[in-house]
Amino acid sequence: MPGLRNRVPRTRDYYVWMILTRAFTEHPASVGESYTQHCVCAAGFGARMVLAGIACMIHAVLPFMFVRTGSRTIAELNERMVVNRRSASGSLPNTSQPSS
Repeated sequence: MPGLRNRVPRTRDYYVWMILTRAFTEHPASVGESYTQHCVCAAGFGARMVLAGIACMIHAVLPFMFVRTGSRTIAELNERMVVNRRSASGSLPNTSQPSS
């Protein structure tokens, strides 16, 4: 039978590799990013949230400090995420403003 000699056998390792590749690329692709782009963006968001969280903990004890840091950070990160999603898909609704 012609063509059977050139066929690569599908081993268990091949399927594990495909599952892992999909696990690491499916979500980033769904938001219009490569794995590396998504990693950098998500790490940046996480770092900003940790720093804002620390500011909020300090604010809990010393209410005159970091008065707007937490809410401002949340608003900025939300806007960045919504704008990035909208530009990647071109069809998502604007969720940053309340509906009237």
